[in-house]
Amino acid sequence: MESFLVAMNAVIPFLFYITFGYTAKIKGVVSEEFLQKLNKMIFRLLYPFMTFYNIYKADPTDLPRPILMIFTGASILILEVILVLVIPRIVKENPKRGVIIQAIYRSNFILFGLPLTLSVFGDYAASVAAMLITVVVTIYNTTSVVILEMFNTDGKADPKAIFFNVLKNPLLQGCMIGLVFFFLGIKVPSSLLKPISEFSNMTSPLALFVLGGTLRFSSVKNHLKYLVPTLGFKLIVLPAIMLSIGYMVGLRELELFLLVAVYGTPVAAASYSMAQNMGGDGELAGEFVVLSTVAATFTLFLWIFFMKSVGLI
Repeated sequence: MESFLVAMNAVIPFLFYITFGYTAKIKGVVSEEFLQKLNKMIFRLLYPFMTFYNIYKADPTDLPRPILMIFTGASILILEVILVLVIPRIVKENPKRGVIIQAIYRSNFILFGLPLTLSVFGDYAASVAAMLITVVVTIYNTTSVVILEMFNTDGKADPKAIFFNVLKNPLLQGCMIGLVFFFLGIKVPSSLLKPISEFSNMTSPLALFVLGGTLRFSSVKNHLKYLVPTLGFKLIVLPAIMLSIGYMVGLRELELFLLVAVYGTPVAAASYSMAQNMGGDGELAGEFVVLSTVAATFTLFLWIFFMKSVGLI
């Protein structure tokens, strides 16, 4: 029951934000045009604050074991390469390819996995998880831009265009600035850090509000052939694979649970905004976020129960 409540407490805020946006739309409080403009603002202005702040605030004095950092980073990159090679052979529509690839490997580790990890292990896990976020966020934000550019609406994969579009991506710019400040030890004045942190904190709730307001459930039935196998693999099969490999390379307890937090949490809310603004299938991306959030309520409970039962945590 305790494990179930931990998972529920992590999920309910996400469902509330999405429901709030959906209700505001059907009540006529906000229009489709307003939501689309707000979505662009979130992508271009707010996400850079979030990526910068999440890297900047990491504690460099309490580093996780190098094997955890290396394994997590390498496994994400290897998974992405496999997906880029395999998914185009299965899915024929180009805008859906990048969205499906992103839905499989990109999880809501920051806003979902981190609170869940702290709930299960307590405050001592905060520094280890925060430093792992540095690796995960950097890879997610860099490679997501590249992959969505590879599989944009036009179906063009001009390496030069991809390179310059990656450099111009707001999420990556926030990430790179955050890394510069982090590694050089540059301190942001508290008078500026407070508004930066508040902009960072409002990014995900506002993005989920927009997602709820732009949902069209009529298309879910048509997308089941993509939603069911993708989410089944993401939430059940992939965490099982990574846990097994992680255990074999010597990861234990908190480190193993962090793998579940990286691979078994819902699809990142940022994937919806990115797909909408970069030529991907935004409707399908939004459905992945919503349905994975609901499904993760049950799958994460099962993972926590399993790991406690067999003594892994």
